Amino acid sequence: MQGKVAILGSGDFVMPYSALGVDCFAVEDNGEQIVAAAQKIVDEKYAMVIVAETVAPAAQQVFERFATKTVPCVLVVPFTTESEGFATQSLSRLLKIATGIDILK
Repeated sequence: MQGKVAILGSGDFVMPYSALGVDCFAVEDNGEQIVAAAQKIVDEKYAMVIVAETVAPAAQQVFERFATKTVPCVLVVPFTTESEGFATQSLSRLLKIATGIDILK
């Protein structure tokens, strides 16, 4: 599968990815800005989206309708703060879709 990759998170989170030439969407801790960036990612048909755990709860309303679809693949990853479990829940959901088994339980 080919497609574009997007990174969604704070400026500190997206900075390393920008050096790789990946499309980065740096957002502040503002729900409306996060939702707008997530919607833009969906509208531009990115195949994979890496989302910082710190902004994932706000972006969830946009990405949740794709939870059972293969594209876009939304991967939530923890960043510099202690994980609140959102990334683990997201990964568990992806693995269950891929394998049919709840591996992380």
